[in-house]
Amino acid sequence: MGSAGAPSGVPPVAESAEPPSGVRALLPDLAPWRSSRDFRRLWVSGLISNFGTFLTFVALPVQMKELTGSAAAVGAIGAVELVPLIVFGLYGGALADAMDKRRLILWTEAGLGVLSAVLLVDALLPHPAVWPLYVVAALSSALTAVQRPALDALWPRIVAHEHLPAATALNSLRWTVGGVAGPAVAGVIVAYAGLAPAYAADLATFALSVVLVVRIAAQPASHEAAKPSLRAVAEGARYAWNRKELLGTYAVDLAAMFLAMPLAVLPFLADELDARWSLGLMYAAVPLGSLLVSVTSGWTSRVHRHGRMVVLAALLWGLAIAAAGVAGNVWLVLLFLAVAGGCDMVSGIFRGAMWNQTIPDELRGRLAGIELLSYSVGPQLGQVRSGGLAAWWGVRASVWSGGVLCAGAVGLLALCLPGLMAYDVRTNEHAVRQRELRSTGLRTAA
Repeated sequence: MGSAGAPSGVPPVAESAEPPSGVRALLPDLAPWRSSRDFRRLWVSGLISNFGTFLTFVALPVQMKELTGSAAAVGAIGAVELVPLIVFGLYGGALADAMDKRRLILWTEAGLGVLSAVLLVDALLPHPAVWPLYVVAALSSALTAVQRPALDALWPRIVAHEHLPAATALNSLRWTVGGVAGPAVAGVIVAYAGLAPAYAADLATFALSVVLVVRIAAQPASHEAAKPSLRAVAEGARYAWNRKELLGTYAVDLAAMFLAMPLAVLPFLADELDARWSLGLMYAAVPLGSLLVSVTSGWTSRVHRHGRMVVLAALLWGLAIAAAGVAGNVWLVLLFLAVAGGCDMVSGIFRGAMWNQTIPDELRGRLAGIELLSYSVGPQLGQVRSGGLAAWWGVRASVWSGGVLCAGAVGLLALCLPGLMAYDVRTNEHAVRQRELRSTGLRTAA
């Protein structure tokens, strides 16, 4: 986008055909998959890597619980991840704007694989130590914070502008497939084979992911990109501050994740419900709900009031989490967690559409770094909040109170952010400008 010209690998797009009807209207729009070979490679790489990451996502807190027996110790994983996430997320965004994005992704993916190997070695020791879990959690957070802005800034380059909402939904589908399969498989592996096989499988997925990313075309910085510096980071922050509708998406997501993210206490919730067998299903329930929305996401391309959908979905997420905390039956808990996951996916699709259709290419990395903070710092702080409150007030009270506070906070933000509620992709000045720039670039490339 911008004056850097058309993104590599994106052919001119013909006029769109009549919109599908019936069942086809609900199915995901595969236009990005069909038109961009690099998008396909990045998508498959992410699917494999996400599957492995979710294996460790379940195994790590389970191991911490086994070694310490403390909900606060499990919640502290989020605390040690927080500072690296903030520091390297912001600087990683500046790096993503100034460097070849593919190279940055490759190096960080390799580093994450090494950290999985460290967890594997620790799990194989006769007496595994606790401190390596915290060290790996912190370093993984730093590498992920560097990588995610590069990923988020890369794929809008290799997809046509009008296909960005569909690509957002497909990327969400990729994440949810791994999010459903990874925790479900991890629960079985950890219960019947132990922690080491879960870490070993994660290590193997990183190796496969690197092989696929190597084959993606180089993605150098745009000509207007600033060198990585504190000044460059501040420039991105000023842009975000001046875009109140974007600021609203960050605020809504941060509130939802901080107040109503109960993942740290799920091992204890399963115990309290006398259903330890359900832990893997609990971790999988949220991404399962997201998956169901993803595979029926065709309707999202025909929605234009993205801000309103972000707010509505975040409000319903909080109410569903509150219901999961109140429910005394494990199957009802799983149902409400799945509903929450579906709402979270709706919010994510429309947040992503707003970001990707309005942000200039030379600022994508830095804005992706700020975006990373909005959807990652919230969950990390949420783990600390839910774990600490569970230790003080009880596990179920920690869950339902967070959901209620989330619903209230999102409702208040909706009242205070009229720009977010008024956003319409057809008329928003930033969306119109980026659409025109992309169209000009494609005509020039043709």
